Amino acid sequence: MKYDVCIVGTGAGASGVAHTLTEAGLKVVMLERGGFLKEKDFSKDEIAYCKRDIVTPNLKESYHTIEALENGKWVKTPTYVTESSFFNGNIVGGSSNFMSGYFHRLKPVDFKLLSTYGAIKGANVVDWVIDYDELEPYFEKVERLVGVSGEVTPYKYHEPRSTKVFPYPPLEEHPISKRIDQSCKSLGFVAYKTPRAILSKPKDDRANCYYSNYCGSYPCASGAKGSARASLLQPAVKRGNLTIITHAFVKKLVEKNAKVTEAIYIDTQTKKEHGIKADIFVVAGQAVESCRLLLNSKSKNFPNGLANNSGQVGKNLLFSAGGVGSGQFDAKTMPLKELMVEGLFVNRSLCDWYEVEKMKGGIVDFLFEHANPISKASKQRWEGDKLLWGEELQDKIFHKFTATKQLNFEVFNDWLPTDNCFVSVDEKYKDVYGVPVANIRIGAHPHDLKVAKLLAKKAKKVLEEMGAKNIRSSMSSYPPANLQAGGCRFGDNPKTSVLNRHCQAHEVSNLFVSDGSFMPTGGSVTYTWTIYANSFRVGDYIVENKKKWIS
Repeated sequence: MKYDVCIVGTGAGASGVAHTLTEAGLKVVMLERGGFLKEKDFSKDEIAYCKRDIVTPNLKESYHTIEALENGKWVKTPTYVTESSFFNGNIVGGSSNFMSGYFHRLKPVDFKLLSTYGAIKGANVVDWVIDYDELEPYFEKVERLVGVSGEVTPYKYHEPRSTKVFPYPPLEEHPISKRIDQSCKSLGFVAYKTPRAILSKPKDDRANCYYSNYCGSYPCASGAKGSARASLLQPAVKRGNLTIITHAFVKKLVEKNAKVTEAIYIDTQTKKEHGIKADIFVVAGQAVESCRLLLNSKSKNFPNGLANNSGQVGKNLLFSAGGVGSGQFDAKTMPLKELMVEGLFVNRSLCDWYEVEKMKGGIVDFLFEHANPISKASKQRWEGDKLLWGEELQDKIFHKFTATKQLNFEVFNDWLPTDNCFVSVDEKYKDVYGVPVANIRIGAHPHDLKVAKLLAKKAKKVLEEMGAKNIRSSMSSYPPANLQAGGCRFGDNPKTSVLNRHCQAHEVSNLFVSDGSFMPTGGSVTYTWTIYANSFRVGDYIVENKKKWIS
């Protein structure tokens, strides 16, 4: 069967496109590397989701290579050696199933970093080819369709909104949130109430949050979390026009006369190869894997990879700069009955320094440490240099779980694009299917760490004001693997970008890339809301111009 549109991937960048196209009556097929798990299949099993590869490929079969600087030289190491993974959820809905759902919009300044602050030596900063006003209606659409709960909190750098309130009221808050409010007020800071892509009230077939205390890293068994699967794809499947083929690893896109004609995929269960034909192809497999697919899709017209005669595919890869910090609370700083309440959200951020000292700043999100009992218990084994066991270890674990809480903060600021952060492929390193794996060179700009440390100081002041103990922070130039963007930058110039302003490949007219790969800069927020919004924007463009490709 030939489809109108074939979409590679099923995450945030794919789902908005699929939702829009199927509503317009187009026949769409989505190719997903993993399975189709639903609410009834999910659990809060720490071993399954945090210790094993139940929703990501086995690193002995599919892996990446990471290039990092060691003694001034770039050294390449396969991830099966380090046991780190840059895969973030190979099931329908992708990594959006496992997010914590912290949803911050980009600000108008994020679209104009170069013209606002000027060039930074060693960084490839450019302005976006669209502005905030063009994306704002789609941010609002995501709020309604995906479901965002919150309360609009005024602060200096708050982005313009077309609506005064979020469509869903704030989630229930832990008592510590009020203490954050009081401490911020004393310091002259604004305690921003963090919007979350988690339903506080039921929506359609989705239940509201039941405050399980297991959110980030876990799929949601109620459907409250705004995953691509729960919010957009499961309803689209019910409407019709959408086919999702699971266990389908796409190894190559076939090109003829500057158009994609077919997607070649391997059924990961039977190991058999299949092809899907369509009029339009959309790639949305998360930035690293999307770049890998294009680079491996070589042809006579594109010897260096599909849509890559400019040499820009894989370049200017983005992560999120920043780091984490924490402080400890016990009965001396807060009544134990209030402190040990489980399940409720902190939902507080600091956004006062989105611009700081005539340069781009960032945000801070507060949250409790993950509930994972195995991880929390294992961290109690040491007391300084002393290894604990027996009754002494038992008492320490008991105290940890019954008398203390750790409040964390996460810093997010721009990861500046550079020549030393990119995706490439190397014929020497292939996965179990014989396909070259993605090589990720991770080079961070020193400016990123400077901003992160400044923001961490502000967050630590809040913890100090609250009376926390053992306050510490760790800002790092090594990125979180789950926050990926860039690699297929959009722009008006085909020589310096892969995609045009509609996320359509300059050199391949029926090819679009709709995950975070399109982003030339990432902003100082997590990327998911922006990826969702842009996905709807791309979907609208395809529908409005479908006669160019579909007869």
